[in-house]
Amino acid sequence: MPIPHLLAAWRQLRESEPNLRARDLAERLGVSEGELVASRCGDGVTRLQAPWPELIHALPELGRVMVLTRNDSCVHEKKGTFAHIEIGGAMGVVLDEAIDLRLFLTHWKHGFAVRETSRGRMLQSMQFFDGDGRAVHKIYLTDDSNRDAWRSLTSRFAAGVQSPLLELRTVAEPLPHMLCDEAVDIESLRAGWRAMRDPHDFFALLKKRQVTRVQALHLVGSEFARQVRNDAIHLALESAAASGLPIMVFVGSPGVVQIHTGPVHNIKPMGPWLNVLDEDFNLHLRVDHIVESWVVRKPTPEGPVTSLELYDARGGQIVQLFGKRKPGIPELEAWRALAESLPPMETTHG
Repeated sequence: MPIPHLLAAWRQLRESEPNLRARDLAERLGVSEGELVASRCGDGVTRLQAPWPELIHALPELGRVMVLTRNDSCVHEKKGTFAHIEIGGAMGVVLDEAIDLRLFLTHWKHGFAVRETSRGRMLQSMQFFDGDGRAVHKIYLTDDSNRDAWRSLTSRFAAGVQSPLLELRTVAEPLPHMLCDEAVDIESLRAGWRAMRDPHDFFALLKKRQVTRVQALHLVGSEFARQVRNDAIHLALESAAASGLPIMVFVGSPGVVQIHTGPVHNIKPMGPWLNVLDEDFNLHLRVDHIVESWVVRKPTPEGPVTSLELYDARGGQIVQLFGKRKPGIPELEAWRALAESLPPMETTHG
């Protein structure tokens, strides 16, 4: 679609349906979200250029911000400041008490500073996209942010060419060559699972055994994985809110895993959405996208680490919940008891 036609269609749709999220709006127009943002270069949008590590290291200058990471089914929003940033090569972490991120910078292909009016409010943000135009991370200014710093960083990292076009490329899906169930050596899978010493070893195990996450959960057996009802996430959040139990909520895009650590309070279902609406943490989950839910146990030297994991129709991970924990410290007994209390998936008998 020519840029002028795209912009006209975008303005018309945004006016007629002001509550549409950016990703849904772009989908309605038949383009990626990145293409839609790029089309507005010169009209409230400034294209940014790498090196991204240099820009990320400058983000503490913005002060208190709201960071947003999402996938197709879940939006994770967290308020805080950037601090304790470490980047090596294409990997990085942000380890502030509030903003806790894992960065995979090979997926940060395009960046933009965006200034726009939404629902009568002026929003200023920095938004980053993968090569296929999917959003990987967004940073929004709050009332407490340093707007002069945002303008300074926008100018400092502005690209020399402010093209409204975004050249898309296919982003390879992870683990492309999977075995069928019958070809998997299940005993070796179980042995490798049992030998794990850190939950981060899980991806390497999947790659080595050539299985997907959901495939592994189905095959490994009840020692390590138990399928639960798809309302388990609602039950878990309500229980944690009622008891004050601190939890960890992980949501990932291709380029970022964003983590909330602490209690949750205000759990609100709204239509197909299950929401956490707290002052510094918001979660928006499409419950109608949940196809499978699992309680998963991974061994560590300090004892098992238990998670509640949700998956969509393609086997993509939507969200993970853990009890609050740090490496080297056993997980909270109250979290383990909560996870074990979640009702099993009902089985049907023919």
